[in-house]
Amino acid sequence: MGTPEIEELKLLVERRYGRVLGTTTDFEEFSLHVCHQAGMRLSASTLKRLWGYVGDTHKPRTCTLDVLARYVGHKDFAAFKSWLKTSVRYNSSFFDACQLTSSGLRPGAEVEIGWSPNRLLRLAYLGGGVYEVAASANSKLRQGDRFVAGCFIKQQPLYLPYVERDGGRTAPFVAGRNGGLTIINVVGDGGE
Repeated sequence: MGTPEIEELKLLVERRYGRVLGTTTDFEEFSLHVCHQAGMRLSASTLKRLWGYVGDTHKPRTCTLDVLARYVGHKDFAAFKSWLKTSVRYNSSFFDACQLTSSGLRPGAEVEIGWSPNRLLRLAYLGGGVYEVAASANSKLRQGDRFVAGCFIKQQPLYLPYVERDGGRTAPFVAGRNGGLTIINVVGDGGE
């Protein structure tokens, strides 16, 4: 039901309100809060539909979105959408990063990655972006696990769509969810 703009508006509403809207009481209290703050009435049932708390496929009315946009400091929903398009907070951008790309490695190279609190992996690069875990300390990844990764970026999480283990594939895996990778080293270049 929601567009990316509506989803972002809901997130900012909850941030300003200081609470996640997730129960009937939350929606009723927020409805009263908005009435006092913005001088506009939004029913708890309208808010429940917008937040997906109750099943509904109706598109939200513009006047509802206008009230919420005013609540987060914009003239109306159209102004909010314009702000999103120009805000540097939401724009894609290039960034400087300490990174290791798979394309820069030769098969046989060994790579060490680590993340907090005390996770450390030694990886054997097999080529084609494929890595095999050679050694694992304090990680859920095990020796012999394989995965595909195009690059490792310091201070960014490593997202893997799956890990090949025991002839099957696991669910997606994230390493360094909080704080990202803290160690990225080539410890052997695969040369002879």
